[in-house]
Amino acid sequence: MNLESERMILRELAVTDWIDVHKYASLANVCQYQPWGPNTENETKDFVKQVLVDSKQAPRTRFVFAITLKGYQGVIGAIEFNVRDCTNKSGEIGYIIHPDYWGKGIATEAANKIISFGFSELKLHRIYATCDVRNIGSAKVLEKMGLKLEGKMREDMLLRDGWRDTYLYSILEHEWNQN
Repeated sequence: MNLESERMILRELAVTDWIDVHKYASLANVCQYQPWGPNTENETKDFVKQVLVDSKQAPRTRFVFAITLKGYQGVIGAIEFNVRDCTNKSGEIGYIIHPDYWGKGIATEAANKIISFGFSELKLHRIYATCDVRNIGSAKVLEKMGLKLEGKMREDMLLRDGWRDTYLYSILEHEWNQN
């Protein structure tokens, strides 16, 4: 399955993508707000293998797309969609971009496609995302996409540098359709 936008193609991860994924997943600044990383090669390989296993589950609840720019075959990031509650029709998005591509609208463009996918293809009612309160770039992406800040979860995740406070953002189907 592929999703296409003006500048990029979001495609399902392939086993050989671990090399490109590792180029950013092994960087300390990329994972500074995450509970994982910097990855070893084996950790990156294991991540890609798990994504491939999860893609074969039925019903499928996890979708991880490699972010590739048109005209360039390499993977510059990934965007993930997880159906968190089938009964209440809610899902969660997350994304990660190689720092060479930060500030270029890549995450916003990819998030636009993945949110549309969640509402149109998966027929969800609510899509949410979280980010570390210190991750200003990620918060800006979510706000550009029309997600509303619901609140702050205090010290909800333990990172290498201590407890993380997390912002919770969401958007509802009818809000998305108004955009």
